[in-house]
Amino acid sequence: MFGKLKEKLRSFVKRVEENVEKEEKEAEKKGLLDKLLMVEIKEKDVDEALDELELELLEADVALEVVDALREKIKEKLVGRKVRIGTDKEKIIEEAVREAISEILETSRRINLIEEIKKAEKPYIIMFVGFNGSGKTTTIAKIAYWLKKNGFSVVIAASDTFRAGAIEQLEEHAKRVGVRVIKHSYGADPAAVAYDAIQHAKARGIDVVLIDTAGRSETNRNLMDEMKKIARVTKPNLVVFVGDALAGNAIVEQARQFNEAVKIDAVVLTKLDADARGGAALSISHVIDAPIIFVGVGQGYDDLMPFDKNWFLERIFGEANA
Repeated sequence: MFGKLKEKLRSFVKRVEENVEKEEKEAEKKGLLDKLLMVEIKEKDVDEALDELELELLEADVALEVVDALREKIKEKLVGRKVRIGTDKEKIIEEAVREAISEILETSRRINLIEEIKKAEKPYIIMFVGFNGSGKTTTIAKIAYWLKKNGFSVVIAASDTFRAGAIEQLEEHAKRVGVRVIKHSYGADPAAVAYDAIQHAKARGIDVVLIDTAGRSETNRNLMDEMKKIARVTKPNLVVFVGDALAGNAIVEQARQFNEAVKIDAVVLTKLDADARGGAALSISHVIDAPIIFVGVGQGYDDLMPFDKNWFLERIFGEANA
């Protein structure tokens, strides 16, 4: 997991370390080493390594604006820093890079879904949007399962009335996790289906309504307008973008387009267990200012994990691979 990103960042840390050690050797040649207790990390020590890192991060599907922001943050943390001679430079440089990535993953809103649902008026409404084939329907079933495990009652609105087989697929998943589906026929108004599911939840005191919507291309104007209508009618507490991590930088662009149509509040990344690059996970929150709340790490209903920034950082900088 994230092998490519891990390799590129470690390579950068090593290059900067070597450049700083060259500074030490230069000082030694000039007979200054005994007089110097510290060596300063200079801009040139960092810039050359950053130029290489920039290209490598782009190859790992990190979005250009994220690469630029990382470059600035890393420079800010390293250039001009004085390092005691004989100390572990690799550790100091790695810590600066880790801090920069941690800041990139920060968003203006933090979401504790359990607390939000508890505080909100019933039902709490979550609308799911995303590209075709992103794993949205399966993700909804996984979240329904997770919510039930956390003591919440759930109903699902089958508002994908566009794709053949979508309602049956959703019903099959819902049956397996023990959740009811509110549906109309194919071709029905998706907003009306969602509205009915909300009324059903209100009448029965159900905690959460999960709205499935048709997977759509961000260039399909009719379906995008339909999605806006569902949001207008249901006024969801949370709009969640579901993206396939394996799509790399493409899902960042998709998320940007969806965010312009209906403001995205949170992200779920699917297939993260198979993601060797890691660029999508690093980029998406920064680009649309929406936190990743869950990641899919397998096929089972249990294979959905609340996203933790420290878990992500550990997989890049620690020894953990799973």
